[in-house]
Parts: sequence; structure tokens; C-alpha cells
Amino acid sequence: MNLDEVIRKVPDFPKPGILFYDVTTIFTHPDAFAYVVDQMVSYYKNVRIDGVVAIESRGFLVAGAFCNRTGTPLVLARKKGRLPGKTVSQSYALEYGEATLEMHADDIVGDHRYLIVDDLVATGGTVEAVAAMLARKSARV
Repeated sequence: MNLDEVIRKVPDFPKPGILFYDVTTIFTHPDAFAYVVDQMVSYYKNVRIDGVVAIESRGFLVAGAFCNRTGTPLVLARKKGRLPGKTVSQSYALEYGEATLEMHADDIVGDHRYLIVDDLVATGGTVEAVAAMLARKSARV
């Protein structure tokens, strides 16, 4: 399957000169969504993964499908203030400012190995923030 034919390209978003690859169109094409999950399952089939951390919000969909298929625990990384329990948090830089992600502290198990699923990589700040939170809880990426 050619995902490039499925993914919407939005010029000049979020600012002029950027070509944004909008992966939400994968979810409107069931065959493409199944293909993405199948590829992830195949790629990680021989890798020890004790849990998956999904970053809000499109990462929830892909990671959720992967976890459902593989029987792997799912941990959510959410924007600050969205989780009701005790959390671990990490701020990170955006192209246009700063933000904070949080995860439930009890959901992270020390010495477990976690796969991080994000919906896109721009600056890498969200992945780095999650990796820092996992490290503080003695977990590994």
C-alpha cells in the first residue's frame, strides 16, 4: 500500500513554508489504517515491549489498535491538566512556545520497556518529554 496516496498534504500549515502531512486521512481509509497497524505489529514482533505510551491525540488511535492486537498495556501521555490521578509531567519546547505533557505516575512500571507512539515528529519535543518522564520512573524506551 502506498500511504503517500492516502495522507493529505496541507501547504503552509501551521505556518508559511511548511508542508504538513495530515495523517488523519489514514483513519478514514480502513485498509490504510489496518496496513499501518499490521506494519507496526510485524516490525515489533520480535522486540520486547512491556507497554506502549501514546501521545495525544492521534497517537492514541494508532497505539490503541496496536495494543489491542498485541495484548500490550497502553499508557496515555496527555496535555497538562487532563488526567485525574497523580501524574508525572514534563515541559517541552514547541515551534511557537512551550507545553507540558503528563502521564499517570502509577501507569509507568520501573524497568519496563516502552514503545512511544506519536502522531508526528516536528521538533521531537513530545517524544523527548515522554522519554524523560519514563527515565525518571526508571523505565526504558
